[in-house]
This record gives sequence, structure tokens and C-alpha cells, in this order.
Amino acid sequence: MSTLYVVGTPIGNLEDITFRAVRILGEVDLILCEDTRTSRTLLNKYDIKTPTMSFHTHSGLAKIDKIIEMLKEGKNLALITDAGTPAISDPGSLLVSKVREELGEDAEIKTIPGPSALTAALSIVGLPDHQFTFIGFLPHKKGRETIFNKIADAEKESFVFYESTHRIEKTLESLKEHFEKVETQNRRVYLARELTKMFEECLVGNVEELMQKIAEDSNKTRGEFVVIVGPNFK
Repeated sequence: MSTLYVVGTPIGNLEDITFRAVRILGEVDLILCEDTRTSRTLLNKYDIKTPTMSFHTHSGLAKIDKIIEMLKEGKNLALITDAGTPAISDPGSLLVSKVREELGEDAEIKTIPGPSALTAALSIVGLPDHQFTFIGFLPHKKGRETIFNKIADAEKESFVFYESTHRIEKTLESLKEHFEKVETQNRRVYLARELTKMFEECLVGNVEELMQKIAEDSNKTRGEFVVIVGPNFK
């Protein structure tokens, strides 16, 4: 039976890949990449010659149908993303869902565990053992206020989301405004940026302290961010 492998790849440092992932990527018939050019850097490092094909947010249903047909033909495929684990805030989730829907019990989907910005960030901030909600990428407009209100009102729950270099300052300002409404300005916030890369850094403090740190050094806004808002223990 053919297999679709969901393979975790490095979020920064190219050495953060498992032996099993390298082997599987070298053995499958085709690798589905978010961006084939980005993935080629990783594949070249490990001398992986497997053919690649793009699969990303804008890939239509016709591309998914083509992938399913390849699985029906007995081809083994690997799904990777530009960084991290596919299908976690990633279009790969749609593909996995469609494969299961189309092939039913014949769907052989296996995980090749690897890096994830979510777990990497949580592992270094030292939060107590309690529940958290993972939001993924914040919506730019619709639903954004609802999420900030929920974060501000939470007492025993942490929230984790991804943010870009272009929006991190605006996001901190929004958090500040919502915290002030419910008088929780001292909520602990963690900004983990550029994880496993050369300029990896984790900034910690309340929102005003973090805004001050960024104001003093604009370099601290660079890169991709994992934002963790700690609980408001009263």
C-alpha cells in the first residue's frame, strides 16, 4: 500500500532533522514542498535527489486530486513545509483531510516527527504545567478583537500564536489595550523569535516592558515570532 509521510523539517538550523526523516525523504517517489526552492536548500545539504512538486496555500483541488491519484497508483509521497511540521497552521492539513476522505481505510498516512515552533517555544519559557490554547496565525481583521478579548479575560490558561515581523508591534499594542480594559497589565508575555537560528532570542516581560525593549532596539522586531501570553493567576 502506498504511504503519505508527513515529515517534520527544521524551523531554522538545518541540522535539526532526524535520521529517519532524511532516510524517508530519500526513499519516497516524490516530495511535496510548500516552496520547492526553499526545500532544495535542505535537500541538497543531505544529498537527497528525490523529485519535488509544489503544494501550498494556493494549490487548488486539481493538485490535490493529482496527489491522490499518485497514491492510488502506489507511489509513496512525503509532505514537507518550508519550516516545521506540516499541517500545523499549514495548508497540509487540507491535503491530509482530503486523502483520508477519498481513500478511507486505505489511507496510509504516517508521521515522521520533527521540529515545531509551537513546542520549541513552549519548552524554553518555563510555564507551569497547565492548559494552553494554540491559535496559530492571528487573523488580520475578522475575529481578531474576539481573540484578544478572550486572551485578556483568561485566568488559568495560556495562549500561543504566531506573528510576523511586520505585525508584532501592532499586536503588542492591541494586547496592551485589552489588558488595560480588564486591569491585567502585568500579564507575563514571551516573545520567542528566530528559533534555532543565529539570532534566536526569547524576550520576557509584561507588554509595556516588551514594547520598551523593542523601541530601544529595532532589531528585536526582526524574524518570525511565537508569542506566548501566560495565565492571569488572581
